[in-house]
Amino acid sequence: MTNRRTFLHLGGIGLVGGLISACGGGADHTAGGDGTTVAPQPKPDTANWQMPDEGSPQRAVWMAFVAQESIWGTQLQLPVQQALARIANAIAVHHPVKMLVNPEDLGAARQLCGANVQLIEHAVDDLWMRDTGCVFVRDGRNAHNTHEKRAALSFNFNGWGNKQAHTRDATVAARMAALSNVPLLRSKLILEGGGIEVDGQGTAIITESCVLNANRNPGVSKADAELELKRLLGLEKIIWLPGIAGRDITDGHTDFYARFIKPGVVVAALDNDSKSFDYTVTRQHLDLLRSASDARGRPLQLITLETPKQVRPAYAGKDFAAGYVNFLLTDKALFLPEFGDAAADQAARNALAAQLPGHQIVQLNIDAIAAGGGGIHCTTQQEPV
Repeated sequence: MTNRRTFLHLGGIGLVGGLISACGGGADHTAGGDGTTVAPQPKPDTANWQMPDEGSPQRAVWMAFVAQESIWGTQLQLPVQQALARIANAIAVHHPVKMLVNPEDLGAARQLCGANVQLIEHAVDDLWMRDTGCVFVRDGRNAHNTHEKRAALSFNFNGWGNKQAHTRDATVAARMAALSNVPLLRSKLILEGGGIEVDGQGTAIITESCVLNANRNPGVSKADAELELKRLLGLEKIIWLPGIAGRDITDGHTDFYARFIKPGVVVAALDNDSKSFDYTVTRQHLDLLRSASDARGRPLQLITLETPKQVRPAYAGKDFAAGYVNFLLTDKALFLPEFGDAAADQAARNALAAQLPGHQIVQLNIDAIAAGGGGIHCTTQQEPV
């Protein structure tokens, strides 16, 4: 029930040839993907960089309004655009939304997105901003200073191990940094934002199948990866989950399996479909998390969310991402998918609401995006205050 984005690299809708012909220009990090020049970025200097937890106050949430026919096909193109706008408009009730848009899609974006969604012309390949976008970090030495130093971190997006053409998407992190007027830091590692989950207090959950994969970081040991991640994200402890490689385009991102809803509390997926490859994987992860502690020595409190038993038939297929863990958390609201399984949808909502009594829980129909193997978290990237 939880297969994810396999069709994007297996050629189910003619991705590779069509996308290569649609991509233009090189990965120029001093100019926008639409050909416009961006302002010079301030130079980074020595800092104690830390990645804030997702529930911290946010300046904005970044998204991309794109559903290329060469990737999504004619039947999904409009429904995907509508789902992206639905997510953006819901977030914009609480936070500013900055939406990158291909020039040819500006008309559709203006029609579907509300006035509170800022549209920014920039050529992109696909909509997965969690992975293509930068990760914003702050100088932890000034944790209580609202004017503290910030930076944008690029993990050198390579199309999930060169499974997808990504000429345009390789420019996204630098453009976000320039538009936010923060320096761009480049990691020695190649990975994606969906592979990193932090609690803001020194702990991260990361899947080995993504980061320790030869299609991203050949020859890099776990110890080497930990040194780099701790240096850039302010981490003290990394909880490694095995994940699973080669079954979806991401090679098993963390954000489909385990999420911090608050320090010390982890929401984890449980797949009860015995035919799914995640049936075994999610159980392995739960066993590891039950015995894990965070950087402060606290045993993790585990909240388990079962995947739905059924989904609406319109977009159901082998690539449909039916899970509740891929939510977006902000300091004001939690944005959660619903799949038409009333009991499972309500159970997920209740479990998360019990942990966040001061938050609004917003459930959204994102079936068209789920049909492409992703969720709300995959389409968004937060910019913390």
